[in-house]
Amino acid sequence: MPFSGSGIHGRRGSFRFGADCGVFMDFMKSHSCYEAVPTSSKVLLLDTKLQVKAAFLALVSNGLRAAPLWDSRRQRFVGMLTITDFINSLHCFYRSPLVQMFELERHRIDTWRGLAFQKVYLKHSHHGLISISANTSLFEAVLMLLRFKIHRLPVLDPESGDVLHILTHKRILKFLYLYTLPRPRFLDQSVLDLGIGTFSDLAVIQDSDSLFSALTLFVQRRVSALPVVDQQGHVVGLYSRFDVINLAAQKSYSDLEVTMTETLKRRTCFIEGVLKCYPQESLETVLQRIVQAQVHRLVMVDSADRVQGIVSLSDLLQALVLSPAGINALLP
Repeated sequence: MPFSGSGIHGRRGSFRFGADCGVFMDFMKSHSCYEAVPTSSKVLLLDTKLQVKAAFLALVSNGLRAAPLWDSRRQRFVGMLTITDFINSLHCFYRSPLVQMFELERHRIDTWRGLAFQKVYLKHSHHGLISISANTSLFEAVLMLLRFKIHRLPVLDPESGDVLHILTHKRILKFLYLYTLPRPRFLDQSVLDLGIGTFSDLAVIQDSDSLFSALTLFVQRRVSALPVVDQQGHVVGLYSRFDVINLAAQKSYSDLEVTMTETLKRRTCFIEGVLKCYPQESLETVLQRIVQAQVHRLVMVDSADRVQGIVSLSDLLQALVLSPAGINALLP
């Protein structure tokens, strides 16, 4: 299976392409969102009258990262409940291990969404439901995911308005792998030479830092994952937004002073080591590794396991799909 890189500057790389760079862009333009919907999948819908705590537990018990919110009074979808909301809630209401977070315990989704803290924590959020029609091209879906900096895009039935599926970066890349396409030459180039990834101003956290410090970085830096490093700067783990939702399942969000070392050990799905890539590895190698492992990012390291960058699904989709069209959706 083939893949590519084109012009971004700043903390992310600068993609550089050849003449055969439009293979994946053309593929995405010729296929609809409906085609990427799996034959069997589930969508969890949450009523805004549900208690916030119960809603987050529902996400955990169903193994989901987000769910559309239904307002029964207005009879329409009003947004999405995501892991980011849970992180913002913990960061907002947490005081100390000795103080219970009553706000998180007692609020319904509708009252919680109207709290004043949203003005601070959700200033980058979008009011209402960002969605896409099943008939729309996957190219437009990629553009919306990256431009709005979201990771879940509801696909709606154009006639009924029902949510058919929640489209993700991972699903789009997996759908692309189902087809045999012409193999562009740039697949043989290294991700560093192509400039695919984030290489400067990286958000990392020390293994001795607290879990609350990690939540603060998620809120302030708006990143999806944090490489965890030891005192020598060697990467020893990766803590993602999705890992935070396990605090709801374990009911362990009352003490956020534990170290990152302890936090990594407490994860329900403990993964030995970190999924990594190296600057000299080809784009094809990196793509195969990230798809086969079904992860959202790889940590780029040097020979001493020191963090050099992050290569995410957003970086890959930008390079493969949008950059050939002259679109840069990853700029701040």
